[in-house]
Amino acid sequence: MPEGHTIHRLAADHRERFLGEPLAVSSPQGRFAESAALLDGATLTAAEAHGKHLFLGFGPDRWIHIHLGLFGGYRFGTPPAPPPADTVRLRLAAPAAHADLRGPTTCALITAAEKDAVHDRLGPDPLRTEDTEGDGPERAYRRISRSRTSIGALLMDQKVVSGVGNVYRAEVLFRHGIDPLRAGRDLTRREWDALWTDLAELMREGVKFNRIDTVRPEHTPEAMGRPPRVDDHGGEVYVYRRAGQECHLCGTPVRIAELAGRNLFWCPTCQPR
Repeated sequence: MPEGHTIHRLAADHRERFLGEPLAVSSPQGRFAESAALLDGATLTAAEAHGKHLFLGFGPDRWIHIHLGLFGGYRFGTPPAPPPADTVRLRLAAPAAHADLRGPTTCALITAAEKDAVHDRLGPDPLRTEDTEGDGPERAYRRISRSRTSIGALLMDQKVVSGVGNVYRAEVLFRHGIDPLRAGRDLTRREWDALWTDLAELMREGVKFNRIDTVRPEHTPEAMGRPPRVDDHGGEVYVYRRAGQECHLCGTPVRIAELAGRNLFWCPTCQPR
């Protein structure tokens, strides 16, 4: 499932290509056809992200709410637009660009009030200005500091923090030497503030470069004289999907366990209990 930086990147891509443009809106697959007909010819006025949710605005009270889920994907293109495949749930087209959405968990036309309800049930997002400049870190810590649930599970709970997925969860905890199985209530406020700040920085880099790289400059392949990572994930990481391999820092084999239905990766030496 795409992590939050991908959705913020998609919002920026929509703004760059379509903001202020009247769009041809269609649903070749047919599952969004009725709503597409209501929007056809309307102008895109906003594109926003909150965690793993994308919102495309067409005026003050019409929003397309998109959640890619496990199988959703976007493809942008330039003219001439090819005939859309019948698997395309949503096509947006302007004179200079088009975008096809396939396989999302959610693609629905909602009102502003319904959009607000989605925001209300999500935790603060390290990439949203409203949260980073407001009380986002405090709201998240209030929930974390009262919970016996592990910090590894809490970081993946979108009601606590929005946009963090399996990669950022594993990597930020490693970067701060925190055992992912430690209870949230045992995390100090100073530790949480450092995690939040680091998440925001790492995720901003993810938006900028459209990939996740989490190793510090002194731990890159070039700096350490080690081979670069070969993985379809792409970026350089410390522990994510490196189970059984030696930790870059201490040589201990990286461990793996299942937590809340997802694989958890950590170094037991660098992240002591």
